[in-house]
Amino acid sequence: MQAPGWAQIHRDLRVEVAREGLVVDVRENRGGHTSQLVVEKLARKIVGWALPRGMRASSYPRDAPRGPVVAVANEFSGSDGDIVNAAIKALGIGPVVGTRTWGGVIGIDSRYRLVDGTLITQPKYAFWLEGYEWGVENHGVDPDVEVPQRPQDYAAGRDAQLDEAVRIALEALEATPAKIPPTLPR
Repeated sequence: MQAPGWAQIHRDLRVEVAREGLVVDVRENRGGHTSQLVVEKLARKIVGWALPRGMRASSYPRDAPRGPVVAVANEFSGSDGDIVNAAIKALGIGPVVGTRTWGGVIGIDSRYRLVDGTLITQPKYAFWLEGYEWGVENHGVDPDVEVPQRPQDYAAGRDAQLDEAVRIALEALEATPAKIPPTLPR
């Protein structure tokens, strides 16, 4: 959730939103400051289409998900990782699958340097979220569907959380198909 990650998701999302649904893996996200940008992209709803002659249609607004969005979280999702999962739930973008997030959203300020070059950080930015109030700090975000990643799954190369998120997305697609561009009139 910092500049390089934002740049990467911004590039990748243009390709991924062309698919029928999205599974957004927010596990092990240790934070930063770009959750607002990520949530803004995921919250977009298609209200129109642009169809240039001889080219593929694009949604309006651009980079909007065509179908369901399912997030995957774990206990190592903290700070902006907590916030993006809480916002996904608060905005009704989609369900969160996995385990409860870390619960550390109070941001730090690292502007104080000591003469030996070390840095002092202090808690500075508390966070209130709709539906949670101040409660994400020290608790985290509970998933809609709890799926632990057991050691035996990890050892066997299975990802139970991702498998469940994909299952939920496919089930949602059956209930509500992804948006597609209309055909041109004759």
